[in-house]
Amino acid sequence: MTNSTVVVPTVTIEGPQGAAEAEILTPQALDFLGALSANFEGERQRLLAARVARAEALRKGQLYDFLPETASVRQSEWRVAPIPADLQDRRTEITGPVDRKMVINALNSGANVFMADFEDSTSPTWRNLIDGQVNLRDAIRRTISYASPEGKQYRPNEKTGTLFVRPRGWHLPEKHLLVQGQPISGSLFDFGLYFFHNAAALKERGTAPYFYLPKMESHREARLWNNVFNFAQDALGMPRGTIRATVLIETLPAAFEMDEILFELKDHSAGLNCGRWDYIFSFIKKFSYREDLALPDRSTITMDRHFLKSYVDLLIDTCHRRGIHAMGGMAAQIPIKRDAAANDRAMERVRQDKLREVKAGHDGTWVAHPGLVPVAKAVFDEHMPGANQISRRNPGVHVQASDLIAVPEGDITRKGLEMNIDIGLRYLAAWLDGLGCVPIYDLMEDAATAEISRAQLWQWAHHAGHMTDGVTIDVALVQATIPVVLERIKQELGEERFAASKFTAAGKLFDQMTAAKQLPEFLTSIAYASID
Repeated sequence: MTNSTVVVPTVTIEGPQGAAEAEILTPQALDFLGALSANFEGERQRLLAARVARAEALRKGQLYDFLPETASVRQSEWRVAPIPADLQDRRTEITGPVDRKMVINALNSGANVFMADFEDSTSPTWRNLIDGQVNLRDAIRRTISYASPEGKQYRPNEKTGTLFVRPRGWHLPEKHLLVQGQPISGSLFDFGLYFFHNAAALKERGTAPYFYLPKMESHREARLWNNVFNFAQDALGMPRGTIRATVLIETLPAAFEMDEILFELKDHSAGLNCGRWDYIFSFIKKFSYREDLALPDRSTITMDRHFLKSYVDLLIDTCHRRGIHAMGGMAAQIPIKRDAAANDRAMERVRQDKLREVKAGHDGTWVAHPGLVPVAKAVFDEHMPGANQISRRNPGVHVQASDLIAVPEGDITRKGLEMNIDIGLRYLAAWLDGLGCVPIYDLMEDAATAEISRAQLWQWAHHAGHMTDGVTIDVALVQATIPVVLERIKQELGEERFAASKFTAAGKLFDQMTAAKQLPEFLTSIAYASID
Protein backbone atom coordinates (compact mmCIF):
# COMPACT_ATOMS: atom_id res chain seq x y z
CA MET A 1 0.00 0.00 0.00
CA THR A 2 1.38 3.42 -0.95
CA ASN A 3 0.57 6.81 0.35
CA SER A 4 -0.96 9.24 -2.15
CA THR A 5 -1.57 12.97 -1.99
CA VAL A 6 -4.72 14.61 -3.28
CA VAL A 7 -3.70 17.74 -5.14
CA VAL A 8 -6.12 20.67 -4.68
CA PRO A 9 -5.68 23.08 -7.60
CA THR A 10 -4.81 26.66 -6.76
CA VAL A 11 -7.70 28.93 -7.74
CA THR A 12 -7.06 32.66 -7.98
CA ILE A 13 -9.67 35.37 -8.46
CA GLU A 14 -8.40 38.12 -10.76
CA GLY A 15 -11.65 40.09 -11.02
CA PRO A 16 -12.86 42.74 -8.55
CA GLN A 17 -14.33 41.29 -5.37
CA GLY A 18 -17.38 42.67 -3.64
CA ALA A 19 -20.52 41.46 -1.91
CA ALA A 20 -21.86 39.56 -4.96
CA GLU A 21 -18.54 37.82 -5.50
CA ALA A 22 -18.46 36.78 -1.84
CA GLU A 23 -21.89 35.15 -2.22
CA ILE A 24 -21.06 33.32 -5.45
CA LEU A 25 -17.33 32.59 -5.23
CA THR A 26 -17.43 30.78 -1.90
CA PRO A 27 -14.48 28.55 -0.93
CA GLN A 28 -16.59 25.47 -1.68
CA ALA A 29 -17.66 26.81 -5.08
CA LEU A 30 -14.05 27.63 -5.95
CA ASP A 31 -12.96 24.12 -4.96
CA PHE A 32 -15.66 22.74 -7.26
CA LEU A 33 -14.48 24.91 -10.15
CA GLY A 34 -10.89 23.89 -9.49
CA ALA A 35 -11.84 20.23 -9.57
CA LEU A 36 -13.76 20.65 -12.85
CA SER A 37 -10.79 22.37 -14.43
CA ALA A 38 -8.25 19.84 -13.12
CA ASN A 39 -10.25 16.95 -14.53
CA PHE A 40 -11.34 18.34 -17.90
CA GLU A 41 -9.05 21.17 -19.05
CA GLY A 42 -6.59 18.79 -20.70
CA GLU A 43 -9.28 17.18 -22.84
CA ARG A 44 -10.75 20.59 -23.69
CA GLN A 45 -7.38 21.68 -25.04
CA ARG A 46 -7.02 18.45 -27.06
CA LEU A 47 -10.42 18.98 -28.62
CA LEU A 48 -9.64 22.60 -29.50
CA ALA A 49 -6.44 21.37 -31.17
CA ALA A 50 -8.53 18.83 -33.10
CA ARG A 51 -10.63 21.71 -34.44
CA VAL A 52 -7.49 23.35 -35.80
CA ALA A 53 -6.34 20.11 -37.42
CA ARG A 54 -9.73 19.58 -39.03
CA ALA A 55 -9.74 23.13 -40.37
CA GLU A 56 -6.32 22.53 -41.91
CA ALA A 57 -7.62 19.39 -43.62
CA LEU A 58 -10.45 21.47 -45.10
CA ARG A 59 -7.98 23.98 -46.46
CA LYS A 60 -6.18 21.10 -48.17
CA GLY A 61 -9.36 20.11 -50.00
CA GLN A 62 -11.12 17.65 -47.69
CA LEU A 63 -14.84 18.35 -47.38
CA TYR A 64 -17.19 17.41 -44.56
CA ASP A 65 -18.96 14.07 -44.72
CA PHE A 66 -20.73 11.71 -42.37
CA LEU A 67 -18.15 9.79 -40.33
CA PRO A 68 -17.54 6.22 -41.52
CA GLU A 69 -16.29 5.16 -38.09
CA THR A 70 -19.63 6.01 -36.45
CA ALA A 71 -21.91 4.51 -39.10
CA SER A 72 -23.15 1.91 -36.61
CA VAL A 73 -24.43 4.68 -34.32
CA ARG A 74 -26.39 6.27 -37.15
CA GLN A 75 -27.77 2.99 -38.46
CA SER A 76 -28.71 1.23 -35.22
CA GLU A 77 -31.91 1.69 -33.24
CA TRP A 78 -31.64 3.46 -29.87
CA ARG A 79 -33.39 6.27 -28.06
CA VAL A 80 -32.34 8.88 -25.54
CA ALA A 81 -33.61 8.76 -21.95
CA PRO A 82 -37.32 9.49 -21.37
CA ILE A 83 -38.27 13.16 -21.31
CA PRO A 84 -38.90 14.78 -17.89
CA ALA A 85 -42.47 15.96 -17.29
CA ASP A 86 -41.62 19.67 -17.28
CA LEU A 87 -39.87 19.37 -20.67
CA GLN A 88 -42.64 17.60 -22.58
CA ASP A 89 -44.11 20.85 -23.96
CA ARG A 90 -41.54 23.38 -25.20
CA ARG A 91 -43.58 25.04 -27.94
CA THR A 92 -42.33 28.55 -27.14
CA GLU A 93 -38.93 29.39 -25.72
CA ILE A 94 -37.63 32.89 -25.06
CA THR A 95 -33.94 33.66 -24.87
CA GLY A 96 -32.03 36.59 -23.49
CA PRO A 97 -29.24 37.84 -21.24
CA VAL A 98 -29.00 37.25 -17.50
CA ASP A 99 -29.63 40.81 -16.30
CA ARG A 100 -32.16 41.08 -13.48
CA LYS A 101 -35.07 42.73 -15.30
CA MET A 102 -34.74 40.41 -18.31
CA VAL A 103 -34.74 37.31 -16.13
CA ILE A 104 -38.03 38.33 -14.47
CA ASN A 105 -39.72 39.45 -17.70
CA ALA A 106 -38.67 36.32 -19.59
CA LEU A 107 -39.86 33.97 -16.85
CA ASN A 108 -43.18 35.87 -16.77
CA SER A 109 -43.53 36.08 -20.57
CA GLY A 110 -45.82 33.06 -20.99
CA ALA A 111 -43.12 31.11 -22.82
CA ASN A 112 -42.73 27.48 -21.80
CA VAL A 113 -38.97 27.92 -21.40
CA PHE A 114 -36.59 30.79 -20.69
CA MET A 115 -33.02 30.19 -21.83
CA ALA A 116 -30.85 32.45 -19.67
CA ASP A 117 -27.83 33.14 -21.80
CA PHE A 118 -24.25 33.58 -20.59
CA GLU A 119 -23.07 33.21 -24.18
CA ASP A 120 -24.00 35.21 -27.29
CA SER A 121 -26.56 37.47 -25.55
CA THR A 122 -24.20 38.49 -22.75
CA SER A 123 -21.03 40.53 -23.03
CA PRO A 124 -18.77 38.55 -20.65
CA THR A 125 -17.70 41.36 -18.37
CA TRP A 126 -16.92 40.23 -14.83
CA ARG A 127 -19.84 42.28 -13.52
CA ASN A 128 -22.31 40.73 -15.97
CA LEU A 129 -21.21 37.19 -15.18
CA ILE A 130 -21.27 37.47 -11.39
CA ASP A 131 -24.52 39.45 -11.32
CA GLY A 132 -26.03 36.93 -13.71
CA GLN A 133 -25.26 34.08 -11.33
CA VAL A 134 -26.84 36.06 -8.47
CA ASN A 135 -29.93 36.79 -10.57
CA LEU A 136 -30.48 33.14 -11.49
CA ARG A 137 -29.92 32.00 -7.92
CA ASP A 138 -32.55 34.48 -6.71
CA ALA A 139 -34.98 33.59 -9.50
CA ILE A 140 -34.86 29.89 -8.62
CA ARG A 141 -35.58 30.69 -4.97
CA ARG A 142 -38.29 33.21 -5.93
CA THR A 143 -36.56 36.01 -4.03
CA ILE A 144 -35.74 38.00 -7.16
CA SER A 145 -37.18 41.49 -7.64
CA TYR A 146 -36.29 44.62 -9.58
CA ALA A 147 -37.28 48.28 -9.32
CA SER A 148 -36.88 50.41 -12.43
CA PRO A 149 -35.54 53.99 -12.22
CA GLU A 150 -39.15 55.11 -12.71
CA GLY A 151 -40.24 53.07 -9.70
CA LYS A 152 -41.93 50.17 -11.52
CA GLN A 153 -41.68 46.92 -9.56
CA TYR A 154 -40.89 43.57 -11.17
CA ARG A 155 -41.38 40.16 -9.49
CA PRO A 156 -41.83 36.64 -10.81
CA ASN A 157 -45.35 35.31 -11.26
CA GLU A 158 -46.56 32.27 -9.35
CA LYS A 159 -46.26 30.24 -12.56
CA THR A 160 -43.21 30.87 -14.73
CA GLY A 161 -41.40 29.22 -17.61
CA THR A 162 -38.93 26.38 -17.09
CA LEU A 163 -35.36 27.63 -16.80
CA PHE A 164 -32.50 26.59 -19.07
CA VAL A 165 -29.01 28.10 -18.93
CA ARG A 166 -26.54 28.47 -21.81
CA PRO A 167 -22.89 28.57 -20.71
CA ARG A 168 -20.20 29.85 -23.03
CA GLY A 169 -18.68 27.57 -25.69
CA TRP A 170 -15.62 25.38 -25.21
CA HIS A 171 -13.38 27.84 -27.05
CA LEU A 172 -13.82 30.75 -24.61
CA PRO A 173 -11.69 31.31 -21.47
CA GLU A 174 -12.62 33.19 -18.30
CA LYS A 175 -9.66 35.47 -17.64
CA HIS A 176 -10.88 36.64 -14.23
CA LEU A 177 -10.47 33.24 -12.56
CA LEU A 178 -7.23 31.29 -12.79
CA VAL A 179 -6.65 27.62 -12.00
CA GLN A 180 -2.97 26.80 -11.51
CA GLY A 181 -2.20 30.20 -13.03
CA GLN A 182 -4.22 29.67 -16.23
CA PRO A 183 -7.68 31.06 -17.16
CA ILE A 184 -10.45 28.58 -16.48
CA SER A 185 -12.73 27.49 -19.32
CA GLY A 186 -15.67 29.88 -19.67
CA SER A 187 -17.89 26.82 -20.15
CA LEU A 188 -16.81 25.26 -16.85
CA PHE A 189 -17.03 28.59 -15.01
CA ASP A 190 -20.61 29.31 -16.12
CA PHE A 191 -21.83 25.73 -15.77
CA GLY A 192 -19.98 25.04 -12.55
CA LEU A 193 -21.20 28.03 -10.57
CA TYR A 194 -24.80 27.62 -11.70
CA PHE A 195 -24.87 23.89 -10.99
CA PHE A 196 -23.08 24.17 -7.64
CA HIS A 197 -25.40 26.82 -6.24
CA ASN A 198 -28.72 25.71 -7.73
CA ALA A 199 -28.90 21.97 -8.48
CA ALA A 200 -30.40 21.03 -5.12
CA ALA A 201 -32.84 23.97 -5.09
CA LEU A 202 -34.04 23.10 -8.59
CA LYS A 203 -34.70 19.50 -7.57
CA GLU A 204 -36.66 20.71 -4.54
CA ARG A 205 -38.90 22.73 -6.87
CA GLY A 206 -39.66 19.65 -8.98
CA THR A 207 -37.40 20.53 -11.89
CA ALA A 208 -33.66 20.04 -12.54
CA PRO A 209 -30.57 21.75 -13.96
CA TYR A 210 -31.27 22.17 -17.68
CA PHE A 211 -28.76 23.54 -20.18
CA TYR A 212 -28.28 24.62 -23.78
CA LEU A 213 -24.83 23.72 -25.11
CA PRO A 214 -23.39 26.00 -27.83
CA LYS A 215 -20.76 25.93 -30.57
CA MET A 216 -19.82 22.24 -30.44
CA GLU A 217 -18.07 20.85 -33.50
CA SER A 218 -18.00 17.11 -32.84
CA HIS A 219 -19.50 14.26 -30.85
CA ARG A 220 -16.26 14.08 -28.88
CA GLU A 221 -17.01 17.55 -27.56
CA ALA A 222 -20.45 16.27 -26.54
CA ARG A 223 -18.72 13.37 -24.80
CA LEU A 224 -16.67 15.87 -22.81
CA TRP A 225 -19.85 17.60 -21.66
CA ASN A 226 -21.33 14.24 -20.69
CA ASN A 227 -18.27 13.47 -18.61
CA VAL A 228 -18.50 16.88 -16.96
CA PHE A 229 -22.15 16.21 -16.12
CA ASN A 230 -21.37 12.83 -14.57
CA PHE A 231 -18.52 14.28 -12.52
CA ALA A 232 -20.63 17.20 -11.29
CA GLN A 233 -23.59 15.02 -10.36
CA ASP A 234 -21.35 12.56 -8.52
CA ALA A 235 -19.60 15.39 -6.66
CA LEU A 236 -22.89 16.83 -5.39
CA GLY A 237 -24.51 13.46 -4.72
CA MET A 238 -27.13 13.74 -7.47
CA PRO A 239 -28.25 10.79 -9.62
CA ARG A 240 -26.67 10.61 -13.05
CA GLY A 241 -29.18 11.71 -15.65
CA THR A 242 -30.56 14.52 -13.49
CA ILE A 243 -29.03 17.11 -15.83
CA ARG A 244 -30.62 17.52 -19.26
CA ALA A 245 -29.08 19.46 -22.13
CA THR A 246 -30.21 20.59 -25.57
CA VAL A 247 -27.40 20.97 -28.08
CA LEU A 248 -27.45 23.84 -30.54
CA ILE A 249 -26.48 22.54 -33.96
CA GLU A 250 -24.91 25.82 -34.97
CA THR A 251 -21.66 24.70 -36.58
CA LEU A 252 -21.33 23.02 -39.94
CA PRO A 253 -19.27 20.03 -38.70
CA ALA A 254 -21.83 19.29 -35.98
CA ALA A 255 -24.53 18.92 -38.65
CA PHE A 256 -22.73 15.80 -39.84
CA GLU A 257 -22.70 14.30 -36.33
CA MET A 258 -26.23 14.84 -34.98
CA ASP A 259 -26.87 11.17 -34.21
CA GLU A 260 -23.50 10.84 -32.57
CA ILE A 261 -24.00 13.94 -30.40
CA LEU A 262 -27.34 12.62 -29.15
CA PHE A 263 -25.76 9.23 -28.51
CA GLU A 264 -22.94 10.71 -26.40
CA LEU A 265 -25.44 12.65 -24.29
CA LYS A 266 -28.04 9.89 -24.31
CA ASP A 267 -28.96 9.92 -20.59
CA HIS A 268 -28.60 13.71 -20.39
CA SER A 269 -30.14 14.69 -23.72
CA ALA A 270 -32.98 17.16 -24.18
CA GLY A 271 -32.68 17.23 -27.97
CA LEU A 272 -31.19 19.47 -30.63
CA ASN A 273 -31.87 23.04 -31.75
CA CYS A 274 -31.43 24.78 -35.10
CA GLY A 275 -29.10 27.63 -34.14
CA ARG A 276 -29.46 29.02 -37.61
CA TRP A 277 -27.63 32.36 -37.43
CA ASP A 278 -24.48 30.81 -35.99
CA TYR A 279 -24.88 27.95 -38.47
CA ILE A 280 -24.69 30.44 -41.34
CA PHE A 281 -21.65 32.04 -39.69
CA SER A 282 -20.02 28.62 -39.35
CA PHE A 283 -20.67 27.84 -43.03
CA ILE A 284 -18.97 31.08 -44.06
CA LYS A 285 -16.08 30.57 -41.63
CA LYS A 286 -15.36 26.96 -42.50
CA PHE A 287 -15.25 27.75 -46.22
CA SER A 288 -13.77 31.23 -45.89
CA TYR A 289 -10.78 30.16 -47.98
CA ARG A 290 -12.99 29.00 -50.90
CA GLU A 291 -14.14 31.55 -53.49
CA ASP A 292 -16.52 28.99 -55.00
CA LEU A 293 -18.30 28.53 -51.65
CA ALA A 294 -18.88 32.21 -50.84
CA LEU A 295 -22.43 33.10 -49.83
CA PRO A 296 -24.38 36.05 -51.31
CA ASP A 297 -25.82 38.96 -49.30
CA ARG A 298 -26.90 37.69 -45.89
CA SER A 299 -30.39 39.15 -46.35
CA THR A 300 -31.00 36.61 -49.13
CA ILE A 301 -29.95 33.58 -47.06
CA THR A 302 -33.40 32.51 -45.92
CA MET A 303 -34.47 29.18 -44.44
CA ASP A 304 -35.98 27.96 -47.72
CA ARG A 305 -32.51 27.76 -49.27
CA HIS A 306 -31.58 24.16 -49.99
CA PHE A 307 -28.61 23.87 -47.65
CA LEU A 308 -30.60 25.29 -44.72
CA LYS A 309 -33.78 23.31 -45.44
CA SER A 310 -31.67 20.14 -45.62
CA TYR A 311 -30.09 20.94 -42.26
CA VAL A 312 -33.54 21.47 -40.72
CA ASP A 313 -34.98 18.29 -42.21
CA LEU A 314 -32.03 16.22 -41.02
CA LEU A 315 -32.21 17.64 -37.50
CA ILE A 316 -35.94 16.95 -37.14
CA ASP A 317 -35.64 13.44 -38.56
CA THR A 318 -32.69 12.63 -36.31
CA CYS A 319 -34.31 13.88 -33.12
CA HIS A 320 -37.67 12.21 -33.71
CA ARG A 321 -36.04 8.90 -34.54
CA ARG A 322 -34.27 9.10 -31.17
CA GLY A 323 -37.38 10.14 -29.22
CA ILE A 324 -36.50 13.74 -28.36
CA HIS A 325 -37.33 17.36 -29.23
CA ALA A 326 -36.21 19.09 -32.41
CA MET A 327 -36.30 22.80 -31.58
CA GLY A 328 -36.68 25.54 -34.16
CA GLY A 329 -34.76 28.74 -34.61
CA MET A 330 -34.89 32.33 -33.44
CA ALA A 331 -37.39 35.00 -34.40
CA ALA A 332 -35.32 38.12 -33.76
CA GLN A 333 -38.07 40.66 -34.51
CA ILE A 334 -39.17 43.07 -31.81
CA PRO A 335 -42.47 45.02 -31.65
CA ILE A 336 -42.31 48.28 -33.61
CA LYS A 337 -44.34 50.74 -31.53
CA ARG A 338 -43.67 53.77 -33.70
CA ASP A 339 -45.26 52.32 -36.87
CA ALA A 340 -48.34 50.08 -36.73
CA ALA A 341 -48.10 49.03 -40.37
CA ALA A 342 -44.41 48.10 -40.05
CA ASN A 343 -45.22 46.19 -36.88
CA ASP A 344 -47.95 44.22 -38.66
CA ARG A 345 -45.52 43.28 -41.42
CA ALA A 346 -42.90 42.19 -38.88
CA MET A 347 -45.38 40.05 -36.93
CA GLU A 348 -46.57 38.45 -40.15
CA ARG A 349 -42.97 37.47 -40.95
CA VAL A 350 -42.78 35.85 -37.52
CA ARG A 351 -46.03 33.97 -38.13
CA GLN A 352 -44.85 32.68 -41.49
CA ASP A 353 -41.50 31.60 -40.06
CA LYS A 354 -43.17 29.71 -37.20
CA LEU A 355 -45.70 28.18 -39.58
CA ARG A 356 -42.81 26.83 -41.67
CA GLU A 357 -41.22 25.38 -38.54
CA VAL A 358 -44.26 23.66 -37.11
CA LYS A 359 -45.22 22.20 -40.50
CA ALA A 360 -41.67 20.94 -40.98
CA GLY A 361 -42.00 19.03 -37.71
CA HIS A 362 -40.32 21.17 -35.06
CA ASP A 363 -41.50 20.64 -31.49
CA GLY A 364 -41.02 24.26 -30.44
CA THR A 365 -39.37 27.51 -31.39
CA TRP A 366 -37.42 30.51 -30.10
CA VAL A 367 -38.29 34.18 -29.79
CA ALA A 368 -36.15 37.08 -28.59
CA HIS A 369 -38.84 39.37 -27.14
CA PRO A 370 -41.82 38.77 -24.80
CA GLY A 371 -44.07 40.49 -27.35
CA LEU A 372 -43.50 37.63 -29.80
CA VAL A 373 -44.48 34.83 -27.40
CA PRO A 374 -48.25 35.03 -28.16
CA VAL A 375 -47.56 35.15 -31.91
CA ALA A 376 -45.37 32.05 -31.93
CA LYS A 377 -47.54 30.21 -29.43
CA ALA A 378 -50.70 30.76 -31.46
CA VAL A 379 -49.12 29.15 -34.54
CA PHE A 380 -47.92 26.10 -32.61
CA ASP A 381 -51.22 25.81 -30.72
CA GLU A 382 -53.10 25.63 -34.00
CA HIS A 383 -50.84 23.18 -35.78
CA MET A 384 -49.42 21.15 -32.87
CA PRO A 385 -52.31 20.28 -30.53
CA GLY A 386 -50.22 17.82 -28.51
CA ALA A 387 -47.33 18.64 -26.20
CA ASN A 388 -44.90 17.91 -29.04
CA GLN A 389 -44.78 16.02 -32.34
CA ILE A 390 -41.86 13.72 -31.61
CA SER A 391 -43.85 10.74 -32.89
CA ARG A 392 -44.06 12.36 -36.33
CA ARG A 393 -41.90 10.84 -39.06
CA ASN A 394 -41.07 12.01 -42.57
CA PRO A 395 -39.95 8.97 -44.58
CA GLY A 396 -39.10 11.23 -47.52
CA VAL A 397 -36.06 12.76 -45.79
CA HIS A 398 -32.80 11.50 -47.28
CA VAL A 399 -30.20 14.22 -46.69
CA GLN A 400 -26.80 13.69 -48.29
CA ALA A 401 -23.53 15.42 -47.45
CA SER A 402 -23.77 17.40 -50.70
CA ASP A 403 -27.14 18.83 -49.60
CA LEU A 404 -25.58 20.40 -46.50
CA ILE A 405 -22.90 22.26 -48.46
CA ALA A 406 -24.96 23.35 -51.48
CA VAL A 407 -24.17 27.05 -51.91
CA PRO A 408 -27.22 29.17 -52.78
CA GLU A 409 -27.12 31.44 -55.78
CA GLY A 410 -27.43 35.16 -55.27
CA ASP A 411 -25.83 38.56 -55.61
CA ILE A 412 -23.28 40.48 -53.62
CA THR A 413 -24.38 44.11 -53.50
CA ARG A 414 -22.95 47.36 -52.20
CA LYS A 415 -25.93 47.60 -49.87
CA GLY A 416 -25.05 44.15 -48.51
CA LEU A 417 -21.42 45.19 -48.02
CA GLU A 418 -22.33 48.38 -46.17
CA MET A 419 -25.02 46.67 -44.11
CA ASN A 420 -22.53 44.06 -42.90
CA ILE A 421 -20.24 46.85 -41.77
CA ASP A 422 -23.04 48.92 -40.24
CA ILE A 423 -24.68 46.13 -38.23
CA GLY A 424 -21.35 44.63 -37.23
CA LEU A 425 -20.08 47.95 -35.90
CA ARG A 426 -23.29 48.72 -34.01
CA TYR A 427 -23.29 45.36 -32.30
CA LEU A 428 -19.57 45.28 -31.51
CA ALA A 429 -19.63 48.81 -30.05
CA ALA A 430 -22.44 47.75 -27.71
CA TRP A 431 -20.67 44.49 -26.80
CA LEU A 432 -17.50 46.37 -25.89
CA ASP A 433 -19.68 48.56 -23.68
CA GLY A 434 -21.07 45.56 -21.81
CA LEU A 435 -24.27 44.84 -23.79
CA GLY A 436 -24.65 41.50 -25.55
CA CYS A 437 -28.27 41.74 -26.69
CA VAL A 438 -28.81 44.80 -28.86
CA PRO A 439 -31.84 46.12 -30.81
CA ILE A 440 -30.67 47.06 -34.32
CA TYR A 441 -33.09 47.99 -37.11
CA ASP A 442 -36.05 46.43 -35.26
CA LEU A 443 -34.28 43.12 -34.65
CA MET A 444 -32.82 41.87 -31.37
CA GLU A 445 -29.28 40.93 -32.33
CA ASP A 446 -26.67 38.89 -30.50
CA ALA A 447 -23.06 37.99 -31.30
CA ALA A 448 -24.03 35.73 -34.21
CA THR A 449 -25.05 38.78 -36.25
CA ALA A 450 -21.67 40.44 -35.91
CA GLU A 451 -19.93 37.13 -36.61
CA ILE A 452 -21.81 36.65 -39.88
CA SER A 453 -21.10 40.25 -40.89
CA ARG A 454 -17.37 40.29 -40.30
CA ALA A 455 -16.81 36.73 -41.64
CA GLN A 456 -18.63 37.52 -44.86
CA LEU A 457 -16.67 40.76 -45.26
CA TRP A 458 -13.41 38.86 -44.86
CA GLN A 459 -14.37 36.19 -47.38
CA TRP A 460 -15.49 38.70 -49.98
CA ALA A 461 -12.40 40.88 -49.46
CA HIS A 462 -9.91 38.02 -49.67
CA HIS A 463 -11.56 36.25 -52.60
CA ALA A 464 -12.46 39.16 -54.84
CA GLY A 465 -16.20 39.22 -54.32
CA HIS A 466 -17.85 40.85 -57.33
CA MET A 467 -20.67 43.28 -56.59
CA THR A 468 -23.58 43.93 -58.92
CA ASP A 469 -22.27 47.44 -59.61
CA GLY A 470 -19.17 45.95 -61.22
CA VAL A 471 -16.78 46.74 -58.36
CA THR A 472 -14.56 43.99 -56.97
CA ILE A 473 -14.29 43.86 -53.18
CA ASP A 474 -10.84 43.79 -51.64
CA VAL A 475 -9.38 44.58 -48.23
CA ALA A 476 -8.71 48.20 -49.15
CA LEU A 477 -12.34 48.76 -50.19
CA VAL A 478 -13.69 47.36 -46.91
CA GLN A 479 -11.19 49.41 -44.91
CA ALA A 480 -12.14 52.54 -46.84
CA THR A 481 -15.87 51.90 -46.29
CA ILE A 482 -15.61 51.46 -42.50
CA PRO A 483 -15.01 55.19 -41.78
CA VAL A 484 -17.77 56.13 -44.23
CA VAL A 485 -20.25 54.00 -42.28
CA LEU A 486 -18.92 55.31 -38.98
CA GLU A 487 -19.52 58.87 -40.15
CA ARG A 488 -23.14 58.04 -41.02
CA ILE A 489 -23.63 56.56 -37.56
CA LYS A 490 -22.10 59.69 -36.01
CA GLN A 491 -24.50 61.90 -37.97
CA GLU A 492 -27.41 59.76 -36.77
CA LEU A 493 -26.38 59.69 -33.10
CA GLY A 494 -24.81 63.12 -32.79
CA GLU A 495 -21.29 64.01 -31.70
CA GLU A 496 -21.85 63.55 -27.98
CA ARG A 497 -23.47 60.11 -28.09
CA PHE A 498 -21.00 58.89 -30.67
CA ALA A 499 -18.01 60.07 -28.61
CA ALA A 500 -19.39 58.34 -25.51
CA SER A 501 -19.73 55.03 -27.36
CA LYS A 502 -17.18 52.38 -28.38
CA PHE A 503 -17.62 52.88 -32.14
CA THR A 504 -14.03 54.00 -32.71
CA ALA A 505 -12.69 50.88 -31.00
CA ALA A 506 -15.17 48.72 -32.92
CA GLY A 507 -14.01 50.25 -36.19
CA LYS A 508 -10.37 49.47 -35.42
CA LEU A 509 -11.21 45.86 -34.58
CA PHE A 510 -13.21 45.44 -37.79
CA ASP A 511 -10.34 46.94 -39.77
CA GLN A 512 -7.81 44.58 -38.16
CA MET A 513 -9.97 41.48 -38.63
CA THR A 514 -10.59 42.30 -42.28
CA ALA A 515 -6.88 42.70 -42.96
CA ALA A 516 -5.86 39.48 -41.17
CA LYS A 517 -4.30 36.91 -43.52
CA GLN A 518 -6.53 34.20 -42.02
CA LEU A 519 -10.08 34.74 -40.81
CA PRO A 520 -10.01 35.07 -37.01
CA GLU A 521 -11.95 32.17 -35.48
CA PHE A 522 -14.26 34.21 -33.23
CA LEU A 523 -14.83 37.95 -33.00
CA THR A 524 -15.66 37.57 -29.31
CA SER A 525 -12.28 35.95 -28.66
CA ILE A 526 -10.47 38.84 -30.32
CA ALA A 527 -12.57 41.52 -28.57
CA TYR A 528 -12.47 39.82 -25.14
CA ALA A 529 -9.17 41.50 -24.30
CA SER A 530 -10.90 44.90 -24.58
CA ILE A 531 -13.51 44.37 -21.84
CA ASP A 532 -13.17 44.32 -18.05
